Amino acid sequence: MKITFDFEKPLSDLQGQIEKVKQVEDKTQVDMSATLTELEEKFETTKKQIYSNLNGWQRVQISRHPERPYTLQYLELMCDDFIELHGDRTIGDDKAIIGGWGSIGGHTAMFIGHQKGRNTKERQYRNFGMANPEGYRKALRLMKMAEKFNKPVITLIDTPGAFPGLEAEERGQGEAIARNLLEMSILRVPVICVVIGEGASGGALGIGIGDKVMMLENSWYSVISPENCSTILWKTWDYKERAAEALKLASPEMLKNKLIDGIIKEPLGGAHQDPIAMASTLKKQLLKDMKALQERNIDELVTERIDKFCSMGVVIEGEATPEA
Repeated sequence: MKITFDFEKPLSDLQGQIEKVKQVEDKTQVDMSATLTELEEKFETTKKQIYSNLNGWQRVQISRHPERPYTLQYLELMCDDFIELHGDRTIGDDKAIIGGWGSIGGHTAMFIGHQKGRNTKERQYRNFGMANPEGYRKALRLMKMAEKFNKPVITLIDTPGAFPGLEAEERGQGEAIARNLLEMSILRVPVICVVIGEGASGGALGIGIGDKVMMLENSWYSVISPENCSTILWKTWDYKERAAEALKLASPEMLKNKLIDGIIKEPLGGAHQDPIAMASTLKKQLLKDMKALQERNIDELVTERIDKFCSMGVVIEGEATPEA
């Protein structure tokens, strides 16, 4: 395991023991198969125990794994072809959000998603997946194009938040995100949104209004990151684990609170363990949802989409019992 987190240390230790036994076997020519089998069984058992009992902060860590698949990798693995479209026709082309036409399972859809980088140069080029206003305006332009040609929109969400720089605010960051929320809620084509990694604040919500909103098993979705929440409440990052639990940002809590429509299972250990299998699972889910949504009446679909988001956070108090 090249990159491990603290909670994965037992797996790393067992992997080290397995490697040492193999080296001894090669060097001494002594049959160590029984020992290897025992260690490998223990490794698999420990792996299942660890990943079946993840807390919120541990899922946040997995969602940020540097080898986790990003939007472009998913598009490469899922789509028969993909044509990227650029620019918002006003300011420029934001590299933190990519979008374009893609063919998936014989169907054409407009794909839009956040894109991070694998190394320092790519991360700077993609602005660490933090979009500027022109990124959200580009996304909206592509959504309206999909509406014009009556094709579904699929968004892949993975951002630590919208870019918080002064220049982004000067160019109308808040207005750009708010405009997307409005337009996506009444878009007259099916919209499917999937949180594939980090889903932070308005930066995620700016392309997150859909008929189906799904989360990968080890992704997170919240108004604020655990670190920033900890900083606000306790003036330090030291309570980020406590903040992650309080925010209820992991996929099981999000589904329980009816803020998303479903969870997409990941390979054991996270999507980065087997990107091809993860892409195959995601593709099957997208095709299933696309088929179901395209069979629906569009007026009913838009009404249900609006009602779904308007009902979030609404508390209905019980009627008082009349006195006898």
